Amino acid sequence: MGCGRVGASLARAIERAGHEVAVIDQDESAFRRLGTSFEGRTVTGVGFDRDTLRAANIDDAYAFAAVSSGDNSNILAARVAREKFGVEHVVARIYDPGRAEIYQRLGIPTVATVKWTSDQMLRRLLPQGHVPEFTDPSGRVVIAEMPIASSWIGRRVAEIEAATGGRLAYLTRLGDGLLPGDDTVYQEGDLLHLALRREDLSAAERVLDAPPENH
Repeated sequence: MGCGRVGASLARAIERAGHEVAVIDQDESAFRRLGTSFEGRTVTGVGFDRDTLRAANIDDAYAFAAVSSGDNSNILAARVAREKFGVEHVVARIYDPGRAEIYQRLGIPTVATVKWTSDQMLRRLLPQGHVPEFTDPSGRVVIAEMPIASSWIGRRVAEIEAATGGRLAYLTRLGDGLLPGDDTVYQEGDLLHLALRREDLSAAERVLDAPPENH
């Protein structure tokens, strides 16, 4: 939602990664920012309106990004996408960093504008291929924020580590960093930051994107 400079850039990047994209904006002329090579769907309308979201095929969406110019519109659209349509991977762009923590407590990952990068946004949206947060000098070990299916809620950190072969470096809960122990339980809204070998990153992403009983 939102086809300004940020939204258009994000949509093009996701399409280049091989994914289908739908873009919503109230101003039809905004879609010109996508360029002539963009092959995704464009929908003119209010991004938190349910009919508009359905026109953008929200029922089949893997992820939803709210990147309009208004904090209230972004968080409302993000909540509708998650709570009404069950989209698991949702992120909202927030202009006021002071509000970001409040929204994070609602279970919606946020990226404040002053800290915004396309890599941060993509890490929260795409199932695979995002840029690690940290790489050691040899390039062999990374720390990456890992998307995780809601079916892992209530599972212990030790189970996550055993399934992925990594170590949970830390997690972000309600806007605060937390060093987990083996008995720490993954809760809804937690952001997991996993340390593992670079070559194991894609496999770990696939594991956490599937229900735990499959592993």
